[in-house]
Amino acid sequence: MPDSYWLTTLGCPKNQVDSDKLVGHLQAQGLAASPSPEQADLVVVNTCAFIEAAREESVDTVLALARARRPGARLVVTGCMAERYGDELARALPEVDLVAGFGVPVALSSKPSAGGVLPPSVSRFDLLELPRPPASAPWAYVKVAEGCDRRCGFCAIPSFRGKQRSREPASVLAEVDALGVREVVLVAQDLASYGRDLGRPRAIIDLIAAVAHEVDRVRLLYLYPSSLDDALVAAVLATEVPYFDLSLQHVSRPLLARMRRWGDGTRFLARIRAIRAREPEAALRSSFIVGYPGETEEDHDQLLAFLEDAQLDWAGFFAYSAEEGTWAAGLDGGVAPGLMAERMDECAELQDRITANRRAELVGRRIEVLVDAPGVGRSHREAPEIDGVVQLAGKLRVGELAQVVVTGSAGPDLEAEAILGSGAGLAPATFDAVAPARAAG
Repeated sequence: MPDSYWLTTLGCPKNQVDSDKLVGHLQAQGLAASPSPEQADLVVVNTCAFIEAAREESVDTVLALARARRPGARLVVTGCMAERYGDELARALPEVDLVAGFGVPVALSSKPSAGGVLPPSVSRFDLLELPRPPASAPWAYVKVAEGCDRRCGFCAIPSFRGKQRSREPASVLAEVDALGVREVVLVAQDLASYGRDLGRPRAIIDLIAAVAHEVDRVRLLYLYPSSLDDALVAAVLATEVPYFDLSLQHVSRPLLARMRRWGDGTRFLARIRAIRAREPEAALRSSFIVGYPGETEEDHDQLLAFLEDAQLDWAGFFAYSAEEGTWAAGLDGGVAPGLMAERMDECAELQDRITANRRAELVGRRIEVLVDAPGVGRSHREAPEIDGVVQLAGKLRVGELAQVVVTGSAGPDLEAEAILGSGAGLAPATFDAVAPARAAG
């Protein structure tokens, strides 16, 4: 039997793409996927280091897998924690055989130097450009750039992911074609800035159109609000997937200035209303930091008022985490953890009500869904893994695009029944063999 691997992925969609690339790399070495970590010859953890809670989860996962692995199996830690804390992590976790930062190959036979970290002489490999296996679902994330040139006060990502480095469009399109999916979700740390490092400041618009020519759906995650101009809005609407994920973080102008970010609630509302005026079916998502140093009750009240006015379809809230090496780590005006938790609860309670109401308004409507799994689909309003889903009654095959009628709602989720004969081309139950549908034009 061939040697086998087990890979656990933590963190954001961009990490999931990196893991897919690692899977392709390991399979090219002749390793096969293991049914469990206990049976694997190589156990890999792709870690997250974005905030303290993510780091704690990463360490807990590594320790759990160290206990679970069979005798003689190698344990490798890679990803953001490995890059950010390489030597320190290797010393703190003697259970780990190798700490592999970005560009360090992960392999069953890799030999670490003293301390468990590969030396600089090891040839680097580029996860951004590595091939990946065909998708096992009818959708996939595609990372179009690595790193970030912005310097938001709370974010440590540029310190270990580096400056923005965009892929050439041909490389992105080749990956899209190889994945064989019906929906592509484009991701990057600063997606709207794709191509600026290549001297093409509006390359994202051309890329959206090119990807839309290859698949049925194109979705964008993580759009910086100052970059969302009329041309980019038009490019998104032209794909017929009117979904806008705006990285707003807050709405108080003084607090956003302390975050080293652009904008305020008035500007954000104007942009949201302009989008909905052009496309009433547009879905909008954002994320917000609660408890950033200096956040006052007035700032918090502004955020609550904005949520009520904006009526976003989806929103996530994150408690501020002081990150070593960031500008915000040295700011005064820290918010007490108890007060931060109260503000988080207020925001979440309000947004849950808004989301539930917006979902209930869809009852009785006819919508198109992509069937992700048996009995589960998504319309243009739901991004995979982070938003609600559409629970489907009726025999619809995985990978099918079908018209359904919404019959009910339950919080973030919808219930729907298939309209007989409405499928936009049947797909087999095993999606791996499905070629991507081609858009006209």
